[in-house]
Amino acid sequence: MRKYIIMGVQGCGKGTQAKSLAKDFDLVHISVGDIFRWHIQSRTKLAARVRRLITGGALVSDDVVEEVVKGRLDMHDWNYGFVLDGFPRNDHQAEFFLENYDIDAVILIDVPDDVVVQRIVNRRLCSKCGLDYNLIYHHPAVAGVCDVCKGALIARADDGADAVQARLRDYHTKTRPILDLFRRKELIVTVDGARPAAEVQADIRRQLGLG
Repeated sequence: MRKYIIMGVQGCGKGTQAKSLAKDFDLVHISVGDIFRWHIQSRTKLAARVRRLITGGALVSDDVVEEVVKGRLDMHDWNYGFVLDGFPRNDHQAEFFLENYDIDAVILIDVPDDVVVQRIVNRRLCSKCGLDYNLIYHHPAVAGVCDVCKGALIARADDGADAVQARLRDYHTKTRPILDLFRRKELIVTVDGARPAAEVQADIRRQLGLG
């Protein structure tokens, strides 16, 4: 069984790398962001709690995030292991995880801030089918039009330069410090995420000893 956490600032390619590992090694990709989006789309009781917090100007509390992660891992559908994406994001969440679960490695995808900003501001989302594009690497055949469903491509509301800089500051102040905790336990595997995705994936597999 293989159990990994994948970390890095938003836009570093965590989702792409996690999905590739999950596909080839029968792992379950657990994206905390996707779980929250599902709750919101399904209008669950948890989604109502999250909305009340956000409407009141508060962040989603550690207790709520930890409840979501624990609930997902307690499903035990990860017979061969998992790749956890989007958690932990601060010291409290990291300590909660290590007290309750064991892991084999923390995969850190390291990308310079200027590269992250360039990637994120060039992201586009199809307004109809939800397919992701990046105008640097994956641009549509017709500008502004989805190749699959011909829907209009739009920029995400939170992908403006100011919003991206705010997320970078949040990552550096809250999330990067917990990497020291994982380093002390000799769990960190660091890869250069500024390279093409296939090279990043090959480096991850080499460092993890995956065939």
